[in-house]
Amino acid sequence: MTNVIKPKSNIIDKLNTAPKTWSFQLSCLIVFVVLMIWSSTTLKYKGAPNGMSIVQSIISGIFAPDAQLLFNLTTSGVPYLLLQTICIAFLGTIVGAIIAIPFAFISATNLVPRPIAIIGRVIIMAIRTVPAFIYALMFIRVTGPGPFAGLMTMAVCSIGMVSKMYIEAIEDLDIRILESLDACGCTMFQKIRVGILPQLMPDFISTIIYRFDMNLRDATVLGLVGAGGIGAPLIFAMNAYKWSEVGAILAGLIVLILIIEIISSKIRTKLARG
Repeated sequence: MTNVIKPKSNIIDKLNTAPKTWSFQLSCLIVFVVLMIWSSTTLKYKGAPNGMSIVQSIISGIFAPDAQLLFNLTTSGVPYLLLQTICIAFLGTIVGAIIAIPFAFISATNLVPRPIAIIGRVIIMAIRTVPAFIYALMFIRVTGPGPFAGLMTMAVCSIGMVSKMYIEAIEDLDIRILESLDACGCTMFQKIRVGILPQLMPDFISTIIYRFDMNLRDATVLGLVGAGGIGAPLIFAMNAYKWSEVGAILAGLIVLILIIEIISSKIRTKLARG
Protein backbone atom coordinates (compact mmCIF):
# COMPACT_ATOMS: atom_id res chain seq x y z
CA MET A 1 0.00 0.00 0.00
CA THR A 2 1.55 3.21 -1.12
CA ASN A 3 1.47 6.40 0.90
CA VAL A 4 -0.32 9.25 -0.84
CA ILE A 5 1.19 12.65 -0.21
CA LYS A 6 -1.62 15.13 0.19
CA PRO A 7 -1.07 18.69 -0.92
CA LYS A 8 -0.69 21.06 1.97
CA SER A 9 -3.58 23.25 0.99
CA ASN A 10 -3.84 24.80 4.44
CA ILE A 11 -0.39 26.37 4.03
CA ILE A 12 -1.30 27.77 0.63
CA ASP A 13 -4.58 29.10 2.02
CA LYS A 14 -2.73 30.85 4.85
CA LEU A 15 -0.32 32.41 2.38
CA ASN A 16 -3.21 33.63 0.27
CA THR A 17 -5.06 35.05 3.24
CA ALA A 18 -1.99 36.71 4.75
CA PRO A 19 -2.26 40.50 4.97
CA LYS A 20 -0.56 42.38 2.17
CA THR A 21 1.86 44.83 3.76
CA TRP A 22 3.80 45.89 0.68
CA SER A 23 1.89 49.17 0.43
CA PHE A 24 2.74 50.04 4.05
CA GLN A 25 6.39 49.13 3.57
CA LEU A 26 6.57 51.18 0.37
CA SER A 27 5.06 54.15 2.17
CA CYS A 28 7.59 53.87 4.97
CA LEU A 29 10.41 53.72 2.43
CA ILE A 30 9.13 56.83 0.65
CA VAL A 31 8.83 58.73 3.94
CA PHE A 32 12.35 57.66 4.92
CA VAL A 33 13.82 58.81 1.58
CA VAL A 34 12.00 62.15 1.80
CA LEU A 35 13.28 62.73 5.35
CA MET A 36 16.84 61.87 4.31
CA ILE A 37 16.69 64.30 1.37
CA TRP A 38 15.17 67.01 3.55
CA SER A 39 17.81 66.49 6.25
CA SER A 40 20.65 66.62 3.73
CA THR A 41 19.69 70.20 2.79
CA THR A 42 21.15 71.40 6.12
CA LEU A 43 24.61 70.07 5.28
CA LYS A 44 27.16 72.61 4.12
CA TYR A 45 30.30 71.26 2.52
CA LYS A 46 33.09 73.79 2.27
CA GLY A 47 35.47 71.41 0.58
CA ALA A 48 38.83 70.02 1.60
CA PRO A 49 41.50 71.59 -0.58
CA ASN A 50 44.38 69.84 1.18
CA GLY A 51 42.54 66.63 1.94
CA MET A 52 44.28 64.42 -0.58
CA SER A 53 47.72 65.67 0.37
CA ILE A 54 47.00 64.98 4.04
CA VAL A 55 45.75 61.50 3.22
CA GLN A 56 48.91 60.80 1.22
CA SER A 57 51.05 62.03 4.12
CA ILE A 58 49.19 59.81 6.58
CA ILE A 59 49.50 56.71 4.39
CA SER A 60 53.16 57.30 3.55
CA GLY A 61 54.00 57.97 7.20
CA ILE A 62 52.17 54.93 8.56
CA PHE A 63 53.68 52.55 6.01
CA ALA A 64 57.15 54.11 6.45
CA PRO A 65 57.50 54.26 10.27
CA ASP A 66 60.32 56.07 11.99
CA ALA A 67 62.83 53.28 12.63
CA GLN A 68 64.85 55.41 15.03
CA LEU A 69 61.84 55.89 17.29
CA LEU A 70 60.67 52.30 16.87
CA PHE A 71 63.98 50.80 18.05
CA ASN A 72 64.94 53.54 20.51
CA LEU A 73 65.61 51.91 23.90
CA THR A 74 65.48 55.13 25.91
CA THR A 75 62.51 56.34 27.93
CA SER A 76 61.15 58.17 24.88
CA GLY A 77 61.29 55.15 22.56
CA VAL A 78 58.44 52.89 21.55
CA PRO A 79 59.71 49.76 23.44
CA TYR A 80 59.81 51.59 26.77
CA LEU A 81 56.39 53.18 26.22
CA LEU A 82 54.91 49.80 25.28
CA LEU A 83 56.44 48.22 28.39
CA GLN A 84 54.93 50.99 30.50
CA THR A 85 51.54 50.38 28.88
CA ILE A 86 51.79 46.63 29.59
CA CYS A 87 52.69 47.29 33.23
CA ILE A 88 49.75 49.67 33.66
CA ALA A 89 47.33 47.16 32.14
CA PHE A 90 48.77 44.15 33.99
CA LEU A 91 48.99 45.69 37.46
CA GLY A 92 45.62 47.38 37.03
CA THR A 93 44.06 44.04 36.09
CA ILE A 94 45.62 42.24 39.06
CA VAL A 95 44.57 44.91 41.56
CA GLY A 96 41.05 45.06 40.14
CA ALA A 97 40.74 41.26 40.08
CA ILE A 98 41.76 41.01 43.75
CA ILE A 99 39.37 43.76 44.86
CA ALA A 100 36.57 42.14 42.82
CA ILE A 101 36.72 38.88 44.81
CA PRO A 102 34.95 40.14 47.98
CA PHE A 103 32.43 42.07 45.86
CA ALA A 104 31.63 38.87 43.97
CA PHE A 105 31.21 36.73 47.08
CA ILE A 106 28.88 39.20 48.80
CA SER A 107 26.83 39.47 45.60
CA ALA A 108 26.32 35.76 44.94
CA THR A 109 22.77 34.75 45.80
CA ASN A 110 23.75 31.17 46.60
CA LEU A 111 26.17 32.24 49.35
CA VAL A 112 24.61 35.27 51.05
CA PRO A 113 21.05 36.43 51.75
CA ARG A 114 19.31 38.07 48.83
CA PRO A 115 19.16 41.64 50.30
CA ILE A 116 22.94 41.65 50.81
CA ALA A 117 23.46 40.28 47.30
CA ILE A 118 21.29 43.06 45.86
CA ILE A 119 23.32 45.71 47.69
CA GLY A 120 26.55 44.21 46.34
CA ARG A 121 25.19 44.12 42.79
CA VAL A 122 24.06 47.77 43.04
CA ILE A 123 27.58 48.79 44.10
CA ILE A 124 29.09 46.86 41.19
CA MET A 125 26.62 48.42 38.78
CA ALA A 126 27.50 51.90 40.07
CA ILE A 127 31.19 51.22 39.53
CA ARG A 128 30.54 50.03 35.97
CA THR A 129 28.42 53.07 35.12
CA VAL A 130 31.26 55.62 35.26
CA PRO A 131 33.35 55.75 32.04
CA ALA A 132 37.08 55.10 32.17
CA PHE A 133 37.93 58.66 31.11
CA ILE A 134 36.08 60.05 34.14
CA TYR A 135 38.03 57.78 36.48
CA ALA A 136 41.26 58.79 34.76
CA LEU A 137 40.55 62.51 35.17
CA MET A 138 39.62 61.96 38.82
CA PHE A 139 42.81 60.03 39.63
CA ILE A 140 44.94 62.53 37.73
CA ARG A 141 43.59 65.25 40.02
CA VAL A 142 44.44 63.13 43.08
CA THR A 143 47.80 61.55 42.17
CA GLY A 144 48.90 63.80 39.31
CA PRO A 145 49.49 62.71 35.70
CA GLY A 146 51.51 59.57 35.20
CA PRO A 147 51.38 55.78 35.13
CA PHE A 148 49.99 55.46 38.67
CA ALA A 149 46.82 57.29 37.66
CA GLY A 150 46.43 54.91 34.74
CA LEU A 151 47.00 51.90 37.00
CA MET A 152 44.29 53.01 39.45
CA THR A 153 41.92 53.74 36.58
CA MET A 154 42.43 50.27 35.11
CA ALA A 155 41.93 48.70 38.55
CA VAL A 156 38.63 50.46 39.24
CA CYS A 157 37.33 49.86 35.71
CA SER A 158 38.18 46.17 36.03
CA ILE A 159 36.17 45.70 39.22
CA GLY A 160 32.80 46.01 37.52
CA MET A 161 33.24 43.51 34.70
CA VAL A 162 35.42 41.06 36.62
CA SER A 163 33.00 41.00 39.57
CA LYS A 164 30.10 40.23 37.24
CA MET A 165 31.99 37.30 35.70
CA TYR A 166 33.06 36.10 39.14
CA ILE A 167 29.45 36.10 40.33
CA GLU A 168 28.36 33.91 37.43
CA ALA A 169 31.15 31.43 38.21
CA ILE A 170 30.31 31.37 41.93
CA GLU A 171 26.60 30.82 41.30
CA ASP A 172 27.46 27.85 39.05
CA LEU A 173 29.30 26.07 41.87
CA ASP A 174 28.48 22.41 42.41
CA ILE A 175 27.06 22.52 45.94
CA ARG A 176 27.07 18.71 46.18
CA ILE A 177 30.85 18.75 46.48
CA LEU A 178 30.63 21.09 49.46
CA GLU A 179 27.94 18.93 51.03
CA SER A 180 30.12 15.83 50.70
CA LEU A 181 33.09 17.64 52.22
CA ASP A 182 30.88 18.85 55.03
CA ALA A 183 29.74 15.26 55.65
CA CYS A 184 33.39 14.21 55.88
CA GLY A 185 33.94 16.74 58.66
CA CYS A 186 36.11 19.17 56.70
CA THR A 187 36.74 22.61 58.11
CA MET A 188 35.73 25.81 56.29
CA PHE A 189 39.30 26.36 55.12
CA GLN A 190 39.49 22.82 53.75
CA LYS A 191 36.15 23.23 51.95
CA ILE A 192 37.38 26.46 50.34
CA ARG A 193 40.74 24.96 49.36
CA VAL A 194 39.42 21.60 48.09
CA GLY A 195 35.83 22.26 47.06
CA ILE A 196 35.56 25.90 45.98
CA LEU A 197 38.92 27.03 44.59
CA PRO A 198 39.39 24.13 42.11
CA GLN A 199 35.99 24.96 40.61
CA LEU A 200 36.50 28.72 40.46
CA MET A 201 40.15 29.10 39.46
CA PRO A 202 39.80 28.20 35.74
CA ASP A 203 36.92 30.66 35.29
CA PHE A 204 38.66 33.32 37.37
CA ILE A 205 41.93 33.05 35.43
CA SER A 206 40.11 33.10 32.08
CA THR A 207 38.24 36.25 33.15
CA ILE A 208 41.46 37.93 34.29
CA ILE A 209 43.18 37.17 30.99
CA TYR A 210 40.24 38.52 29.01
CA ARG A 211 40.14 41.68 31.11
CA PHE A 212 43.89 42.19 30.70
CA ASP A 213 43.40 42.07 26.94
CA MET A 214 40.78 44.82 27.24
CA ASN A 215 42.86 46.89 29.66
CA LEU A 216 45.82 46.79 27.30
CA ARG A 217 43.78 48.61 24.67
CA ASP A 218 42.20 50.97 27.19
CA ALA A 219 45.60 51.87 28.65
CA THR A 220 46.65 53.09 25.21
CA VAL A 221 43.68 55.45 25.07
CA LEU A 222 44.07 56.67 28.67
CA GLY A 223 47.46 58.08 27.76
CA LEU A 224 45.60 60.78 25.85
CA VAL A 225 44.54 62.41 29.13
CA GLY A 226 47.95 62.02 30.79
CA ALA A 227 47.41 58.70 32.55
CA GLY A 228 50.70 57.24 31.32
CA GLY A 229 51.38 54.78 28.54
CA ILE A 230 51.88 55.26 24.85
CA GLY A 231 48.71 57.25 24.20
CA ALA A 232 50.20 60.68 24.95
CA PRO A 233 53.13 60.39 22.47
CA LEU A 234 50.64 59.09 19.90
CA ILE A 235 48.33 62.09 20.16
CA PHE A 236 51.28 64.50 20.26
CA ALA A 237 52.67 62.99 17.06
CA MET A 238 49.26 63.21 15.38
CA ASN A 239 48.78 66.84 16.40
CA ALA A 240 52.24 67.69 15.05
CA TYR A 241 51.52 65.83 11.77
CA LYS A 242 54.53 63.57 12.37
CA TRP A 243 53.00 60.61 10.60
CA SER A 244 56.19 58.57 10.51
CA GLU A 245 56.25 58.64 14.34
CA VAL A 246 52.56 57.70 14.35
CA GLY A 247 53.40 54.78 12.08
CA ALA A 248 56.17 53.63 14.44
CA ILE A 249 53.88 53.75 17.48
CA LEU A 250 51.06 51.95 15.66
CA ALA A 251 53.47 49.29 14.40
CA GLY A 252 54.63 48.63 17.95
CA LEU A 253 51.03 48.46 19.18
CA ILE A 254 50.03 46.02 16.46
CA VAL A 255 52.93 43.70 17.25
CA LEU A 256 52.21 43.92 20.97
CA ILE A 257 48.48 43.17 20.58
CA LEU A 258 49.21 40.21 18.31
CA ILE A 259 51.68 38.71 20.79
CA ILE A 260 49.31 39.19 23.73
CA GLU A 261 46.41 37.74 21.74
CA ILE A 262 48.36 34.61 20.80
CA ILE A 263 49.55 34.03 24.36
CA SER A 264 46.13 34.66 25.94
CA SER A 265 44.40 32.40 23.39
CA LYS A 266 46.75 29.53 24.21
CA ILE A 267 46.25 30.00 27.95
CA ARG A 268 42.45 30.13 27.62
CA THR A 269 42.48 27.03 25.40
CA LYS A 270 44.59 25.15 27.93
CA LEU A 271 42.25 26.18 30.75
CA ALA A 272 39.18 25.10 28.77
CA ARG A 273 40.68 21.69 28.03
CA GLY A 274 41.85 21.22 31.59
